[in-house]
Amino acid sequence: MLIRLGQKLYGQPAILLTLTAMFFAGNVVAGQVAAGEIAPFQLVLARWVLVAAVLSMLFGRELRAHWTTVRPFMRRAVVMGTLGFTGFNGLFYSASLWTTGVNIGILQGAIPVLVLIMAFFAYGARVGPVQLAGVLITLGGVILVATGGDPARALAIGLNPGDGLMLLAGVFYAFYTTGLQRRPDIPGRSFFTLMALIAAVTSAPFALAEALIVAPDWPTPTGWLVTLYVAIFPSCLAQLFFLRGVDLIGPGRAGVYVNLVPVFGALLSVALLGQLLEVYHAVALVLVLTGIWLAQRNRV
Repeated sequence: MLIRLGQKLYGQPAILLTLTAMFFAGNVVAGQVAAGEIAPFQLVLARWVLVAAVLSMLFGRELRAHWTTVRPFMRRAVVMGTLGFTGFNGLFYSASLWTTGVNIGILQGAIPVLVLIMAFFAYGARVGPVQLAGVLITLGGVILVATGGDPARALAIGLNPGDGLMLLAGVFYAFYTTGLQRRPDIPGRSFFTLMALIAAVTSAPFALAEALIVAPDWPTPTGWLVTLYVAIFPSCLAQLFFLRGVDLIGPGRAGVYVNLVPVFGALLSVALLGQLLEVYHAVALVLVLTGIWLAQRNRV
């Protein structure tokens, strides 16, 4: 019965992609819970070692079968994996030490617009007036969150370091996403396995440096539980569900569901962590979602 239910679920793109967005948003809560329980790059290293081990058992043979296609791409793959998987997650979890999950969830919503900007500079991707308006509106929402609803005051006291780290993390992930346009012609699950392996290797030096500089304690039981969550849900299931959703309805329609991440991230932070949703958060969320919707109109 469970197998039949799983097979039925695997044919429902709306459910799969909504769960994908929810799992990604759950990573926002996980980052908040991890603060003080496991160091940021400890979590990144443990996460990708676990994911790489599982994926290697499932898809390692398939990846090896495509090695001749992958090998010329390896330098680019290492850069993409280091920025998009190791760097993004390290900064994401570090940001949680200084800012709220509500802020992180909304700022994360700016990534699609950052991708649009990078695609313009990297590939000359066309940007029409409607898309440009979407970019500006989204940036307005980001500025509102990053300045705590008072841009003038923020000029005097500076940017919250956590919000700054999250914005930099978004730039890293946007670089990774932009690079996907020229990824090798191999199955998505094989490519994800490659990225996980690269992240498992490249996160080790950062975790070592963190241990030498900050001397973090060994992870607590809560820290290990957070690690299991991020390894299973945002890392494995969300990625596999998203790939399946793309297979069922195509990348364009599937990508729209990613816009739910900032909504779920903010709501989960309020519901599970008791964080406050201020008026400026609500305004910023509307701006970010409106901007993303406009930026994705008439894509060429």
